[in-house]
Amino acid sequence: MGPTAHIDAALRRGVETNEVPGVVAMAATDRGIIYEGTLGTRDLADGPDMTLDTIFRLASMTKPLTSVAAMQLVEQGKLNLDLPIGNVLPELSAPQVLEGFDDSGAPRLRPAKRPITLRHLLTHTAGFTQEGMHPDVTRYIQHTGTPSTSTGKLASLRLPLVFDPGERWHYGISLDWVGRAVEAVSGQPLAVYFREHIFAPLGMTDTDYAISTEQQSRLVSTHQRQPDGSLEPMTVPDPPWREFWSGGGYLKSTGRDFLTFLRLLLHQGRFNGVRLLRPETVALMGQNQIGDITAGIIEITMPGGVNRIDFFPGIPCRWGLGDLINTHPGPNGRSAGSLTWAGAQNTYYWIDPQKRVAGVFLTQILPAGDGRALRLYGEFERGVYSALQSTGEGGQ
Repeated sequence: MGPTAHIDAALRRGVETNEVPGVVAMAATDRGIIYEGTLGTRDLADGPDMTLDTIFRLASMTKPLTSVAAMQLVEQGKLNLDLPIGNVLPELSAPQVLEGFDDSGAPRLRPAKRPITLRHLLTHTAGFTQEGMHPDVTRYIQHTGTPSTSTGKLASLRLPLVFDPGERWHYGISLDWVGRAVEAVSGQPLAVYFREHIFAPLGMTDTDYAISTEQQSRLVSTHQRQPDGSLEPMTVPDPPWREFWSGGGYLKSTGRDFLTFLRLLLHQGRFNGVRLLRPETVALMGQNQIGDITAGIIEITMPGGVNRIDFFPGIPCRWGLGDLINTHPGPNGRSAGSLTWAGAQNTYYWIDPQKRVAGVFLTQILPAGDGRALRLYGEFERGVYSALQSTGEGGQ
């Protein structure tokens, strides 16, 4: 039995026990791809089977791509990590902090103590949150009539801060503003910038916001976890039009394409014969940028309660310029100092610079942080590190 046969077996069990309807999982070292697996179906109602060219909604796995775009422009001197981002985006030149509401229910705002910088935005320490992740912001949106981010309207980004820049970590719309900054200094819509400066050079031909009719035929269905643990297909429509390309979400891609992106970072910014970032830039992106601030725990308000997502229970985590960093070794083989994040529909990735391995795990389930999908992701990760050990790869 080969070193990755137990990964196939674990994923097959996950499909057979309805942990996921289907999955595409891939991993690579700096020497090459070590695992490609497809199990289950794109849609429990009518198939077809998962394939390596199945297209997934990346959701927040768009964010590391936006971070790379921003750091390309930092290298070129068009963006600066520590100057006020209001120099580039006048809308952010006078940020306001939401302090609460008066007796009439109107928001109470005050000027922020310091400017927002690109570093704040890339590390989710700018003070932004988003709808459904902070009760005061949800109330603010309702009181002011600010549109939901799901509408694709630019006005949905006009939210106040919930703390002063640099003081805490809170997940939110920061990477949408990074995308706007990329557009402002490059002179290109974010979708075009991605195509010309990341996707085309790397050969990521199945990654974009808007996909063709042929690609649409390979798009996986979203499934909703039911109270009894079963899964049902559901419709998750994209906005019929968007006023802006979201730096925080909405890209679509395949496992092969996304693994290519991860391998770019695993190879210090050079892959497929092209250099997109300098090695020192990639190293900087993987270093803690927020000091002793705790990062990575998300609480999402949902019907019936709150969904708390914590990928490393009991392990303090930090944030680099685009990714979550675990400060201690993970439970499934991951080294301390590895990089990771996820998408709302249970898409996951990690990069382990120490053991020189990266992996991507794609399914399409709501809600975010589904416990059964996470358990299977953990089994996949353990299988990858076991395979590395058996073949003598993966460093120490």
